[in-house]
Amino acid sequence: MADHIQNARASEAEARDVAEQARETEWTHPSFVRELFLGRFRAELIHPHPLEDPAEAERAKPFLDKLRAFLDTYDADETDRTGTIKESDVQALREMGAMGIKIPKEYGGLGLSQMTYVKAMELVTSKCGSLVALVSASQSIGVPQPLALFGTEEQKRKYFPRIAKGAITAFALTEVNAGSDPANMTTTATLSEDSRHWIINGEKLWCTNGTRAELFVVMARTPDKVVNGKPRRQITAFIVEADTPGFAVKMRLHFMGLKAIENGWLSFTNVKVPVENVLWGEGKGLKLALITLNTGRLTIPASVLGGAKALIKAIRAWSMERVQWGQPIGKHEAVAQKIARMVSNTFAMEAVALLSTALYEKGGYDIRLEAAIAKLWNTEAAWRGVDDALQIRGGRGYETADSLRARGEKAIPVERMMRDSRINLIFEGSSEIMRLFIAREAVDAHFSLAFPIVAPESSFSTRIKAAVKAAPFYLTWYPARWIPSFKSYGDFGKLAGHMRFADRTTRKLGRSLFHAMVRFGPKLERKQMVLFRAVDIGAELFAMAASCARAQMLATKLNQPEAIQLADAFCVEARGRIAVLFASLYGPHDEQLYKLAMSVLKGEHAWLEQGIVDEAYYHDAAPNTNDGRSKMEDRKLVPV
Repeated sequence: MADHIQNARASEAEARDVAEQARETEWTHPSFVRELFLGRFRAELIHPHPLEDPAEAERAKPFLDKLRAFLDTYDADETDRTGTIKESDVQALREMGAMGIKIPKEYGGLGLSQMTYVKAMELVTSKCGSLVALVSASQSIGVPQPLALFGTEEQKRKYFPRIAKGAITAFALTEVNAGSDPANMTTTATLSEDSRHWIINGEKLWCTNGTRAELFVVMARTPDKVVNGKPRRQITAFIVEADTPGFAVKMRLHFMGLKAIENGWLSFTNVKVPVENVLWGEGKGLKLALITLNTGRLTIPASVLGGAKALIKAIRAWSMERVQWGQPIGKHEAVAQKIARMVSNTFAMEAVALLSTALYEKGGYDIRLEAAIAKLWNTEAAWRGVDDALQIRGGRGYETADSLRARGEKAIPVERMMRDSRINLIFEGSSEIMRLFIAREAVDAHFSLAFPIVAPESSFSTRIKAAVKAAPFYLTWYPARWIPSFKSYGDFGKLAGHMRFADRTTRKLGRSLFHAMVRFGPKLERKQMVLFRAVDIGAELFAMAASCARAQMLATKLNQPEAIQLADAFCVEARGRIAVLFASLYGPHDEQLYKLAMSVLKGEHAWLEQGIVDEAYYHDAAPNTNDGRSKMEDRKLVPV
């Protein structure tokens, strides 16, 4: 089987089949964002904004106080400079329980909530991106989260106490030829002759914590199943211990940012894993990964929020200290606009991150789309924010913190924060993959109902049956998308106009997606830019609604009326972006640009590459030297 997998690339149909198998196809709970894409603005799903549980805040305070005290003395610049998180720092985190924040107390963990967890990650990110990668990857996508969701009681009793005491964990899915498209996975697991072990062979790439972890969730292909007479690829999740014979770290990987991230290229050579270490069940690995990520993705939106807040604090002070042309630079309109956008966008980031988390904790909600949009929107907003911060700081923004410190200036690490921030648009699903995922869910209702009507391969009888099935829905749904809402949203005060805008624009979005499906039919799935613009409209509407709901809650419940100004400024800008997206929805230049790209790939414009040095990176890769190996002396590194 292994040889067959190694030599067989998945076809487009096979890749789609694997992805569709893993999708959660049922919507048993409401979703505000799903309703947005159906053209229904259901404000009651997010308003009133859930308040923080005071009992949980009290339980969390001792831990968060310890974490803050630790971070006050932690040297993030040294970590960046040396590319290593000191073991003494990791041990300090272990001792305060930071590696088992959500693990139930009965297993030795702190037993704190998802909200406390994301606030802790926000706190850590405000100081050090490399450190948050270590702590969050171990808990958001490593062993604890899938174990909590899908583990047996025996598995929980075996592994939770170890993790709570500080065992670092990791998630191993990506391979050289298998990332967002797992159909090309070549790592295999075959059952031993005595049926007591699975034997894993293969390699994994870009495994965060891979060089330091004790425990892994490893995805591997198990034997295909025959479904309707056709083989169907199976991916299974295993808990693998790092000291198992045959497991090796081939090398530690290095990146533009996150200089101390413990990211590894791993190999598995006849690694024997007990059958009881299968998570959930054979063939359920990819679905397990996607469901785990629904919760795991809540971490990054809150994490990047911490970095954005740290930048605001630094830029606010700098913009008053730095005087040019007779006044502080912050009073010059060009800089003031950047500051205003940074602050209002950060408020929206907080609203999106905390509302999504609050809905998850409240229960009874399906947050898969909320989490995906929170990850997409917040990471892109954070990137724009760090870019503006560097521009405001000028040369000092581009200068390293160590260099600033050496010449007696404040060591504000904007340069490091920019390097560390960029990966967030790639981590746990790139922005493009997030848009594809959201778009697939956004058009799911239409595809399931109306797609057979417009599909060219459908027979006449199939079209008639589909039309009969779809008619009851569209006879009521479509006309309702044209009927204006009469809700006043008066309890939102100054923000009521923005809520009314979001309501009517949601109806337009629902109509537009339906029109696109009718216009393009089956080709819509290939019109990625049309779908992406629709997703971005939905993301902006969610950010607007979350901002208004949070501002109204802060103003009326927590006596912070100044939040209204932030939400108002954000919504004014968001409305402008939405107008542009609608105006360009069908992309009048998309076809022209696509044709140009295809001609470039054919080499028709290779002459444009003349006048440069033919560098070595255009040739074969150099041999691996295992540079930058992990500090764990007992971890074997094998030659490539």
